[in-house]
Amino acid sequence: MTKADNTYHQAPTEILGAPVGCPVHHEWNPLGEDYLADPYPIAAKLRDDHPVFYAEEVGYVVVTKMEDIETVFTNPDTYASTNVQDPLYPLDDQAVEVLTAPDFNPSAVMSNRPEPDHARIRVYTRQGFSKRRLRTLEDYMKERANLFVDQMLAGGTSTEYVKALAFPLPAEIVFRFIGFPKADDEMIKSWCVERKAFSWGKPTAEEQVSIAENMLTYWRYCREFTAGRRDNRQDDFASELLDAHDANPEDLSYIEVESIIYGLSFAGHDPVTNLLCNTLLCLLPRRDQWDALCADPSLITNAVEETLRFESSQIAWRRVTTTDTTLGGVDLPAGTRIFLNFASANREPSHFDDPNSFDIHRPEASRHISFGKGIHYCLGANLAKMEARIALEVLVERIPSLRLAPDQELTQFPNITFRGPEALWLEWDEQP
Repeated sequence: MTKADNTYHQAPTEILGAPVGCPVHHEWNPLGEDYLADPYPIAAKLRDDHPVFYAEEVGYVVVTKMEDIETVFTNPDTYASTNVQDPLYPLDDQAVEVLTAPDFNPSAVMSNRPEPDHARIRVYTRQGFSKRRLRTLEDYMKERANLFVDQMLAGGTSTEYVKALAFPLPAEIVFRFIGFPKADDEMIKSWCVERKAFSWGKPTAEEQVSIAENMLTYWRYCREFTAGRRDNRQDDFASELLDAHDANPEDLSYIEVESIIYGLSFAGHDPVTNLLCNTLLCLLPRRDQWDALCADPSLITNAVEETLRFESSQIAWRRVTTTDTTLGGVDLPAGTRIFLNFASANREPSHFDDPNSFDIHRPEASRHISFGKGIHYCLGANLAKMEARIALEVLVERIPSLRLAPDQELTQFPNITFRGPEALWLEWDEQP
């Protein structure tokens, strides 16, 4: 299938060369150990050397400045979103064979669907993220966050935070939002983690086959779940989509409902896990700012925005040109794959004062680009920020002595887009 068929995933068949006249970087690798460990100083140097350049390792033209990234986001007819869920590299033939199963046919629907269909579908997905729906989830979020903290405290004076709260909380929220049964949580989580390697990493040929098999299994699960909801509606997002399909079958197709559920289950929790961890990585070493939140929780909202700027859970995104164009003084032919480097733009000195300092009082913190801009602005941005806010509110109230465990080595899952520690150990004083 081709992108003209609105295929959800389409692997490249080759790594394209540099556009004529475009500066070339022969060594930089967004999957390199040094960049994964700390992308920000490297991203700043890349931006200062060449605001737009070709990265030979991945075959993408990299855009580093806020102004140029905003140009890309606000001109969707020239810079299409059709490649954002695609594998970064060509796939092994065996993995391709798995994904050519006749019933593996998810359709591009949200982040990777171009206009005018994107706007048509977004009408229905946006309704699901209404203020009413978010309000119904808020009490559940608080209840679950407090339960996870109860379990942390019952276990002593230390915990590994990803397993204790940062992974299960957002996963449960989005799964309950969609309507997935709680008994399936662990199974669904494992499938979603593999999606990250498939679309944004560089898995081996053997890993690709395993991931492809599980993606096929997961797609079949989503289809079976949707079929069950078709006959047994509940108060959840899946049922709302099916109601919309029944009312407007020519405007929202049944396979688009299935595909929205397939896509949202990953997008709605893995980046939020990173955000929950990154807020603590930013705040806990800066005790004056952590103590300020403990004294005045109303500062938490801006602290979350500053985390999204300073240590974003998403440091890159992708586009592809639909026509010949010029960006940052570089001529780009149609079909050029674009790598938008948020790590450089979110700390650009011309947009942020003292950009390499973390400051919960920063007045322009929300001007980050971490959720995109324009018609593809992240649908779940408010939900993600709500989850981060609630998690912090519970932690500052109940464990003000919280701190990072010393001498731990933080590792990142190797991928080009999502950033957050694979494990994060915390400690606190014994509770009275």
